[in-house]
Amino acid sequence: MSATYLTTFQLKHPPFTKEIEDSELWVPPSKQSVVADAMQAIDAHESVLLTGEQGVGKTCITRLLRHRLPQAGFRLTYCHNATLGRRDFYRQLCVALGLSPAATAAAVFYAVSTHVEELGRERVHPVFLLDESHLLRQDTLEHLHILLNYEWDSRALLSLVLVGLPELQTRLELRTNRSLYSRLTCRLSIGAAQPDDTAEYIRYRLARAGCENEILTSDAVAMLHEAAAGSLRDIDRIATAALRMAAKRKKKLVERDTLAAVLHAEVEE
Repeated sequence: MSATYLTTFQLKHPPFTKEIEDSELWVPPSKQSVVADAMQAIDAHESVLLTGEQGVGKTCITRLLRHRLPQAGFRLTYCHNATLGRRDFYRQLCVALGLSPAATAAAVFYAVSTHVEELGRERVHPVFLLDESHLLRQDTLEHLHILLNYEWDSRALLSLVLVGLPELQTRLELRTNRSLYSRLTCRLSIGAAQPDDTAEYIRYRLARAGCENEILTSDAVAMLHEAAAGSLRDIDRIATAALRMAAKRKKKLVERDTLAAVLHAEVEE
């Protein structure tokens, strides 16, 4: 079926896939400032809090950060398993940094902090990006601010980038987490895509796949935006299903009735 819809619409490859190079990611104008602000904060050796509902583009923004962060002078380490206890969390961080994880919590923390200090002497600024941070266990969350404390809290040798759902900010605002929250000086929030964003995003993805024509009617795009509630992830899923449905019906245009059929089928599932 995938080959059928690609042939029908003369597409070189699936347009709405997550398998896309960082350099080709699309960010709406409303979110470009988020990328710029995060980059500016990291360049100033500050820490960042990035929150937003699922599917609104947090991963896209962090991938752009990875792409734009200069290799000279910075070292990015990415961790996405946030459900571990404090010791195992630091063991995971050790592995990601290429260090040999020790047995005790104190030893693994010492290994990570010593590594950060060594990078500082080499004039390399490490950036730890912790994805799904809303899932961090409380004992880990309470301890992260200590990881930012070097030379009596007088040097910024490390930047943390915490990425998660909006409840992450709610947790950080609690009294028990205020030491960490006060150190996350750059606090950014991502909202859902706007109708114009959705239309431009669909146009960009189709053009990238080799299609310059408007193969989704404007009312179909409006219906898709409403159904996806501005979530880029849901836009990808619904748009792909609509292209497949249109090809199955031997149509060269995705119209409102096709989108309605796709959405109806989702409800029935």
